[in-house]
Amino acid sequence: KDGSVIGSASLRRQAQILAKNPTLKCVNFRGNVQTRLRKLDEGVVDATLLAYAGLKRMDMADEATAVLEWEEMLPAVAQGAIGIQCRDDDERALRYIDALNHEETFTCVSCERAFLAALDGNCKTPIAGQAQIIDGELRFQGLVASVDGSQIYRSSKVGAPADAEKIGREAGEEIKAEAGIEFFEWLQQQEEPAAVSA
Repeated sequence: KDGSVIGSASLRRQAQILAKNPTLKCVNFRGNVQTRLRKLDEGVVDATLLAYAGLKRMDMADEATAVLEWEEMLPAVAQGAIGIQCRDDDERALRYIDALNHEETFTCVSCERAFLAALDGNCKTPIAGQAQIIDGELRFQGLVASVDGSQIYRSSKVGAPADAEKIGREAGEEIKAEAGIEFFEWLQQQEEPAAVSA
């Protein structure tokens, strides 16, 4: 509803929310799940966004009133993926890690990370991206936005999973060309919005 107060500490989420409805007010919203839900119940905010996987892990999935799909809200690059790092010459560790690898997730995350690298993003840059393999095709959506959501640049790509890094890199380069270097320079100079803590 117009004018509602949304609690989120994520610049990426705030930018996407404000791009959809600039009448909303985003406030910095921190704390564990129980604290955030208590503040929501107390009317400190009208809505918040929580990880559904986390709610399920805590047997609190019934607290969710809606689950956002990627068409509605793109996640952070590699969100939910677990990465394991080791020395590249440690054959024994690599064998163990290889047994844990989920190839489809690795492919998707490789695409997403190539997108992020092409944009040279940091924690002050609202960047989102997600790759999925659907019916044997890699489908990627990515975006970069101004913190206030007034400017948003998107890219969608479809291709072979074997081309995951190329797809991500090309999506990032496409957005960089469309937005222009001035946009990224301007973005780095922007102050984080003076979010009201809730």
